[in-house]
Amino acid sequence: MKKNLLLFALAIFGLLTLFMSSSVLFDWFGIRAKEGHYVPFIVWANWLCGFLYITAAYGVWKNKTWRKIPLFSAVVILILAFFGLFIHLTGGGLYETKTPGALAFRLGVTAVFLLITKKINQK
Repeated sequence: MKKNLLLFALAIFGLLTLFMSSSVLFDWFGIRAKEGHYVPFIVWANWLCGFLYITAAYGVWKNKTWRKIPLFSAVVILILAFFGLFIHLTGGGLYETKTPGALAFRLGVTAVFLLITKKINQK
């Protein structure tokens, strides 16, 4: 049951991440204008993480032993993005006030996905 729930959550989170970040990056449906002062490297990091979530979902579905590697990679990417955001903010760069909180949420969710995946690997 936990495996199916994890698979579903990873797939939905990954697809939603890919859709939203690519909508900003490639200006689909006029979403870029609605996002205001988005930070491009944060959106690119999210876009890349979307592929990693889908890859991890595939690994969970096929019961692959490497399924935690994409999630660990996503955690590393998001931590690096946080450092980059800090540098961007201290340098006076423009950003939306929701960006740090959204990035923290994404990092937390990804860390939880990684912990659950590690627990499943142990069984």
